[in-house]
Amino acid sequence: MKPFTDEDVEIYIQSKVEQRHDLVSKAVEEVQKIIQQLTAEISYKATRFQSISNSGIHNENIKDQTALLAKWSAMLRGKRPFHPSIQVLAPSQFIITVPLRGLSGYRECQVRHWRYYTVHGAKLLSSVRDPEELHQWLEVKQFSKSLQQWHEKDVNIEGDLVPAKVLIIFRELVEKSIISCNLSSKVTVLESFSSVVRVAVETSESQVEVELVPAVEIPTCWPEKARWPRCLKRWPSQEKVQCVKSLGFDLLARSNYHWQLSFSRAEHLLMEGLDEDGGCRMRCFRVMRQMKEDVWCAGNKPVITAYHLQTVLFWTCEKYPRTKDWRCFPKAFLRLVQKLHKCVSQRFLKHYFVKNTNLLKYANTSDLDLVASKLAVFLENPVFCLE
Repeated sequence: MKPFTDEDVEIYIQSKVEQRHDLVSKAVEEVQKIIQQLTAEISYKATRFQSISNSGIHNENIKDQTALLAKWSAMLRGKRPFHPSIQVLAPSQFIITVPLRGLSGYRECQVRHWRYYTVHGAKLLSSVRDPEELHQWLEVKQFSKSLQQWHEKDVNIEGDLVPAKVLIIFRELVEKSIISCNLSSKVTVLESFSSVVRVAVETSESQVEVELVPAVEIPTCWPEKARWPRCLKRWPSQEKVQCVKSLGFDLLARSNYHWQLSFSRAEHLLMEGLDEDGGCRMRCFRVMRQMKEDVWCAGNKPVITAYHLQTVLFWTCEKYPRTKDWRCFPKAFLRLVQKLHKCVSQRFLKHYFVKNTNLLKYANTSDLDLVASKLAVFLENPVFCLE
């Protein structure tokens, strides 16, 4: 191995990055087809759950905004399919959101009150802890329109929609639908210590672990917790900021009591047209992701995922908004890796929209230290493994 040159970068992209792109795209297509069939059956059995679609767009209000998405999608030189419902954390680790039906007209709740119940409905003497910054309670009265089913005791406690109860119902539906769809040879429900629903999906190349997450899509507003953009920032443009915020956010059922804020549509749109000024941001990201998967943090369940790298990219784009900062690949790439090394070493990576949230708060510290040491070695002697 030798210090990387422009030729090395091209070889690495063609031999590694492009190959990875083809394999992951194929896996996404196969997994999506299977999960589409599965969620269509789930939706047939229980109308509260929708089937995922080809476009990844489910809510009618979001569909009205596809023209905005098309405008920015056209700016991206290497076209990327619009699948915000599918998040690729690693080549064998996906998250797929399954939209919930019958909840619309969302508004934020201004009144704070204490909860004294378990997820099974039993009374507690002390209150349940408050949600962390990236999470919130969700009351059915926050929606101007809601199906009667969301008022039933199987998902509702004292007016709250309880994620754990939604997940219990969802898991049962997944297990039954796998059998009724004759998918037992392709999909297996995995055991979990928490309430989340994970399945193993067999593709033509490998097995992919998929977390299926019920999601309330809220395209009508931007959450108060997400104080973005920050003052006096030049990236992204004001026009794009307006477009991003117009797509709203989602609330995901991934814990017992609290719903997690998600900005998958906004994040996807930020990735669109990154290099319309002729820069190398996306190239830096793709090479960094490949190096992460090959050298710095390999494995099926890496402590650092593509989502962490995307967040590092957003923060770096904001700090270095000028075109000239992204003209020279070696300089821009090393700057990005240095930012990643700093975050991993300090075990602190702020969420891009909800900045008081540390995305590495619950990560294994030993794993993070190992990644940090590998990043340090690379920064001392920046070389690509071309074998």
